[in-house]
Amino acid sequence: MMELLDRVYAAWGDADAFAALYREDATVVMPGVLRQGRAAVRDSMAAAWAGPLRGSRPIDEPVDVRVFGDTAVVVSRAGILLPGESSLAPGAARLATWVLHRGEVAAYTNTPGIA
Repeated sequence: MMELLDRVYAAWGDADAFAALYREDATVVMPGVLRQGRAAVRDSMAAAWAGPLRGSRPIDEPVDVRVFGDTAVVVSRAGILLPGESSLAPGAARLATWVLHRGEVAAYTNTPGIA
């Protein structure tokens, strides 16, 4: 199931390819943000990549992986590097939780975290 995260990050910058990896009924929760459904994920990421995240690249380091049949819960240290950055800016580190189910992202959440 970890190859799914590789595909998610390989699709970074391409809203259609990125959203295609999410379930139709996926949920994304981030500070101040709730996105419900694949279309909402696609639209929000398209806007982000056209604006503040243009040219960015993600980092994600799994620190805990639990598999329950055809579902995995992955907790990771994550963040987004903006153009010209080689390390996360102060306060940019996140703790993320992924719920992966049958080859798709079912849910994702992140919160400000530790570096």
